[in-house]
Amino acid sequence: MAKRRVGILISGRGSNMAALVEASRASDSPYEVVIVASDNPDAPGLRWAQEAGIMTFAIAAKGMPKQQYEAAIETALLGREVEAIALAGYMRLLSDDFVARWRGRIVNIHPSLLPNYKGLDTHARAIAAGDAIAGASVHLVTEELDGGSVLGRAEVAIEPDDTPDTLAARVLAAEHELYPLVLAQWLSH
Repeated sequence: MAKRRVGILISGRGSNMAALVEASRASDSPYEVVIVASDNPDAPGLRWAQEAGIMTFAIAAKGMPKQQYEAAIETALLGREVEAIALAGYMRLLSDDFVARWRGRIVNIHPSLLPNYKGLDTHARAIAAGDAIAGASVHLVTEELDGGSVLGRAEVAIEPDDTPDTLAARVLAAEHELYPLVLAQWLSH
């Protein structure tokens, strides 16, 4: 059975992207990463992907009309015959039109137990609320920010002395285990 062709969008260091790539190299993985694209040409994750032998594409989105920027990214994805997109630390909101064209074929990982704490500053918000548990969620991307169906979650205990940074580090470790597993399950259906 042919592996599903996945494109990953990143904006920074790409640690979740690296976890997805490493998992894709297992013989029983249902997917292969065929391109890593970024809105940040200086993203450290691009260098990692290039060293791992994966095609990369980057275009600075700043100052460019969103429609033009997204058309360039989409052309790169289609050029690699991408079937599904995984957002991995991609910090730009996708337009409703882009999401509609890829409906049901984009997933994202978010550092909270959705539907709690959509958007940014999730760890600080969970600590401030006095939550005992934080975590990460993999969800389908829809036009609503962090609003798509949750495909999988990982829980992480909030320790009494946690800061947003210490909690973020433990949640990130959980993300690296969760995302490859959920992506593989999702693409196997």
